[in-house]
Amino acid sequence: MDQAAKRATWNQRYAIDDYIFGKEPSDILVRHQHILRPGETALAIADGEGRNATYLAELGMQVTSFDFSETAIAKAKMLNAERGVSVNILQSDIESWAWTPNTYDAVIGIFFQFLDPVARSVVFAGMAETLKPGGCVFLRGYTPLQLEYKTGGPSEVENLYTPDLLRAAFPGFELIHLSDQITMLNEGPRHKGMSAFVDFIARKPT
Repeated sequence: MDQAAKRATWNQRYAIDDYIFGKEPSDILVRHQHILRPGETALAIADGEGRNATYLAELGMQVTSFDFSETAIAKAKMLNAERGVSVNILQSDIESWAWTPNTYDAVIGIFFQFLDPVARSVVFAGMAETLKPGGCVFLRGYTPLQLEYKTGGPSEVENLYTPDLLRAAFPGFELIHLSDQITMLNEGPRHKGMSAFVDFIARKPT
């Protein structure tokens, strides 16, 4: 699928009045709010309608986010205005994003599982590179068990995460939190029901 077709697919997906993943942040951020300090910098990748970047801005962080879909970005800007915060929202394909070295105190990637393993490894390396020394990566993604629940996420098993995969993707990082879980999600119409996913938080060496 070419870039124009991919963008049209994502725009169509987001073109409903509702926020397809809800307006509230992923609870991996809420539960570990103490790591996310006011005044520090954060990057939310493939952030869709902006629920996570908006929350980070509400915490007083300086937030940059990006997404591929113009429709999602328009809804993210509306959510920012509704919550009275400012986020530097950019349009970019994740595979074209420029990973500037040592730039952010936190990099957040929540349920972006549309990449094959080769492309994903490049993105994970970019996330590691763009973190400042001592900065933290936050990841949440479906595991292969999610294929049994079918309540969200990709159908390609190779796009799914395991704890071992995430640990291997960030060698030398200090593990802060790793949780492989099956629980009920209620995050808009696209993430609703019993779900199997892994949370991973790790700190870049100083």
